[in-house]
Amino acid sequence: YIYGKKQLREIDRRVRFLRGRLDQITVVDKPPSDTGRVFFGAWVTLENAAGERLRYRIVGPDEIDPQRGYISMDSPVARALMKKTVDEEITVRTPEGENVLYIVAIGYDAPHEQ
Repeated sequence: YIYGKKQLREIDRRVRFLRGRLDQITVVDKPPSDTGRVFFGAWVTLENAAGERLRYRIVGPDEIDPQRGYISMDSPVARALMKKTVDEEITVRTPEGENVLYIVAIGYDAPHEQ
Protein backbone atom coordinates (compact mmCIF):
# COMPACT_ATOMS: atom_id res chain seq x y z
CA TYR A 1 0.00 0.00 0.00
CA ILE A 2 2.74 2.47 0.99
CA TYR A 3 4.75 1.62 -2.14
CA GLY A 4 1.64 2.21 -4.28
CA LYS A 5 1.07 5.63 -2.68
CA LYS A 6 4.68 6.60 -3.35
CA GLN A 7 4.37 5.48 -6.96
CA LEU A 8 1.16 7.49 -7.36
CA ARG A 9 2.89 10.64 -6.02
CA GLU A 10 5.73 10.16 -8.52
CA ILE A 11 3.25 9.74 -11.38
CA ASP A 12 1.32 12.85 -10.28
CA ARG A 13 4.57 14.83 -10.14
CA ARG A 14 5.49 13.70 -13.66
CA VAL A 15 2.01 14.58 -14.99
CA ARG A 16 2.28 18.10 -13.48
CA PHE A 17 5.72 18.52 -15.05
CA LEU A 18 4.50 17.40 -18.49
CA ARG A 19 1.42 19.64 -18.33
CA GLY A 20 3.69 22.59 -17.58
CA ARG A 21 5.90 21.67 -20.54
CA LEU A 22 2.88 21.48 -22.85
CA ASP A 23 2.03 25.08 -22.00
CA GLN A 24 5.52 26.14 -23.13
CA ILE A 25 5.75 24.09 -26.33
CA THR A 26 5.47 25.66 -29.77
CA VAL A 27 4.91 23.37 -32.75
CA VAL A 28 7.28 24.09 -35.63
CA ASP A 29 5.76 22.43 -38.68
CA LYS A 30 7.54 24.21 -41.54
CA PRO A 31 11.07 25.43 -42.20
CA PRO A 32 11.97 29.06 -41.52
CA SER A 33 11.77 31.58 -44.34
CA ASP A 34 15.58 31.89 -44.38
CA THR A 35 16.70 28.28 -44.85
CA GLY A 36 20.29 29.41 -45.38
CA ARG A 37 20.67 30.05 -41.67
CA VAL A 38 20.68 27.65 -38.72
CA PHE A 39 17.47 27.66 -36.72
CA PHE A 40 15.52 25.10 -34.69
CA GLY A 41 15.00 21.88 -36.67
CA ALA A 42 18.00 22.38 -38.97
CA TRP A 43 20.30 19.57 -40.01
CA VAL A 44 23.83 20.99 -39.89
CA THR A 45 26.94 19.36 -41.32
CA LEU A 46 30.14 20.52 -39.63
CA GLU A 47 33.81 19.85 -40.27
CA ASN A 48 36.39 19.87 -37.49
CA ALA A 49 40.08 20.81 -37.75
CA ALA A 50 40.99 17.16 -38.49
CA GLY A 51 38.66 17.17 -41.52
CA GLU A 52 36.07 14.89 -39.91
CA ARG A 53 32.46 15.62 -40.76
CA LEU A 54 29.76 15.69 -38.10
CA ARG A 55 26.03 15.96 -38.69
CA TYR A 56 23.58 17.27 -36.10
CA ARG A 57 19.94 18.23 -35.93
CA ILE A 58 18.90 21.07 -33.60
CA VAL A 59 15.97 19.83 -31.50
CA GLY A 60 14.15 20.63 -28.27
CA PRO A 61 15.51 19.42 -24.93
CA ASP A 62 12.93 16.61 -24.81
CA GLU A 63 14.03 15.19 -28.20
CA ILE A 64 17.76 14.68 -27.60
CA ASP A 65 19.10 11.48 -29.19
CA PRO A 66 22.89 11.38 -29.65
CA GLN A 67 22.69 8.13 -31.65
CA ARG A 68 20.64 9.94 -34.31
CA GLY A 69 22.66 13.17 -34.10
CA TYR A 70 19.87 15.10 -32.36
CA ILE A 71 21.31 17.79 -30.06
CA SER A 72 19.46 20.16 -27.78
CA MET A 73 19.02 23.75 -28.87
CA ASP A 74 20.34 24.57 -25.38
CA SER A 75 23.65 22.76 -25.94
CA PRO A 76 26.84 24.81 -26.43
CA VAL A 77 27.21 23.60 -30.04
CA ALA A 78 23.62 24.46 -30.99
CA ARG A 79 23.75 27.86 -29.29
CA ALA A 80 26.94 28.68 -31.21
CA LEU A 81 25.32 27.56 -34.49
CA MET A 82 22.10 29.57 -34.22
CA LYS A 83 21.65 32.09 -37.07
CA LYS A 84 24.97 31.14 -38.69
CA THR A 85 25.34 30.39 -42.41
CA VAL A 86 27.37 27.97 -44.55
CA ASP A 87 31.14 28.66 -44.55
CA GLU A 88 31.05 30.35 -41.14
CA GLU A 89 33.06 28.90 -38.30
CA ILE A 90 32.14 28.52 -34.67
CA THR A 91 34.28 27.94 -31.61
CA VAL A 92 32.92 25.69 -28.90
CA ARG A 93 34.58 25.32 -25.52
CA THR A 94 34.79 21.70 -24.34
CA PRO A 95 36.56 20.02 -21.40
CA GLU A 96 39.39 19.13 -23.81
CA GLY A 97 39.78 22.75 -24.95
CA GLU A 98 38.34 24.91 -27.71
CA ASN A 99 36.96 23.23 -30.82
CA VAL A 100 36.73 25.13 -34.09
CA LEU A 101 34.00 23.81 -36.39
CA TYR A 102 33.19 24.92 -39.94
CA ILE A 103 29.63 24.87 -41.25
CA VAL A 104 29.58 22.83 -44.45
CA ALA A 105 25.83 22.45 -45.07
CA ILE A 106 22.47 23.46 -43.62
CA GLY A 107 19.20 21.73 -44.47
CA TYR A 108 15.70 21.30 -43.16
CA ASP A 109 14.81 17.96 -44.79
CA ALA A 110 15.59 14.57 -43.31
CA PRO A 111 19.20 13.56 -44.12
CA HIS A 112 18.23 10.88 -46.64
CA GLU A 113 16.25 13.52 -48.59
CA GLN A 114 19.15 15.97 -48.94
